[in-house]
Amino acid sequence: MTIALQIRNLTRRFDTLVAVDNISFEIRQGEVFGLLGPNGAGKTTTLSMLATMLVPTSGSATVNGIDIGADPDGVRRSIGIVFQDQSLDEELTAAENMDFHGRLYRIPSEIRNPRITELLTLVELNDRRNDIVKTFSGGMRRRLEIARGLLHHPSVLFLDEPTLGLDPQTRNHLWQYIAALAKEKGITVILTTHYMEEADRLCDRIAIIDHGKIIAIDTPGNLKDGLGGDLVTISSPDPAGVVEALQEPWVTRSETRHDTVVVSLANADEHLSTIVTLLNTRHIPITAISVHKPTLEDVFLSFTGKTIREQEADSKEIMRMQQKMMRH
Repeated sequence: MTIALQIRNLTRRFDTLVAVDNISFEIRQGEVFGLLGPNGAGKTTTLSMLATMLVPTSGSATVNGIDIGADPDGVRRSIGIVFQDQSLDEELTAAENMDFHGRLYRIPSEIRNPRITELLTLVELNDRRNDIVKTFSGGMRRRLEIARGLLHHPSVLFLDEPTLGLDPQTRNHLWQYIAALAKEKGITVILTTHYMEEADRLCDRIAIIDHGKIIAIDTPGNLKDGLGGDLVTISSPDPAGVVEALQEPWVTRSETRHDTVVVSLANADEHLSTIVTLLNTRHIPITAISVHKPTLEDVFLSFTGKTIREQEADSKEIMRMQQKMMRH
């Protein structure tokens, strides 16, 4: 197993704000690896350090065996980046954007020109190569940015919220491209996202990050299986009574969230009527009850006690502070 990225105790502070807090993990070559968490959790800061755009406060990391601190130019030559914010020149054509990027990387024209055609064909934009980028849709621009990021043959591709703001159909289309890059080209892909479905569909492994710390890391399947089976959500004005009534051997775990109890168990459908009977016998009122398979949202909620949306609301002030500090 070849390690493409190795991160050890990586930390980034902005004055008193710890944006990334002593994180460590490894990413295998050819893996699609996701950093999943709310806005302000430290995902983009982590990516920026690995891409040598930010200097770590402490800790170390290597990309393709190259130390990000000792040889940042070497790291940059081996990576491609698609930023969260668009960085294309809208007044240039698709081919001109690609050509300019290739010249920056000093790719000879005899290599650069066929490579541009190859990559524009890959992302289904070669028929629009001579069109000005400002006429492109959001999804077309994203595909062009991915093609541009691959022009210099990087072995590692960083994608910062690659489908942010795109409609579901375009998002699915981009997921197919990203998955194909890793599978067919052997490129290691590291993406940040706060879309649960994106992480679940795309990533071989996921690191859930919150408040700058990695709180869980595993495959999407293992993370969901770790919750202990199906989930039964019971709303009641007496959540403590619900927990006490369901002290059964077939209940794996239970968590109380405000006036709701989430119970984990195998084959929930078989036990649903028993749950209702147990609660009715004890005269515990049920406001609502539902059954569903675990999702990554449930995993995040289990580890943090909040949904990603709730964490994002809490993180808005932190994000404003971080942005202000980065400007100075």
